Amino acid sequence: MTPTSREGQSPPSGWDESGTLTALRELVTAGARVNHVVARRAGISDTELVTLEHLSREQIGPAEVARRLEVSTAAATGIVDRLVSRGHVERRPHAADRRRTELVLTESGRREVVGHLLPMFVSLDQLDRGFTEEERAVVERYLRGAAAAFERVLEA
Repeated sequence: MTPTSREGQSPPSGWDESGTLTALRELVTAGARVNHVVARRAGISDTELVTLEHLSREQIGPAEVARRLEVSTAAATGIVDRLVSRGHVERRPHAADRRRTELVLTESGRREVVGHLLPMFVSLDQLDRGFTEEERAVVERYLRGAAAAFERVLEA
């Protein structure tokens, strides 16, 4: 399958989807499915899972949740309320600014994220260890370039 532009135009002449582009497209498709399936298995919404993933990397507040999910602050409050009621997240006063609230991932929340995704992380780690440093550098350059291409769509 070859891409088409928003106007329905075909790609430039000579376009030939390489094996790497096909593999990347397959990865993106599988990645989109992973969040949905993991969220369903955990009994939470896709946006709740994404929020837990953000909180597994750093503590942020409800306003930052809204910004990252591109939802209203009211919607973010609802997401956080559901995660708090399940015991996956706690609200705490911000250490530097008591007027602000920060969200802290609980052990229960960490289990929801890591528990369902751990088999994938282990497989990816094993795959990564099979590459030489030089191969890993090429893969990283490709993936960072692909991420930059995705960002171009998000910025448009």
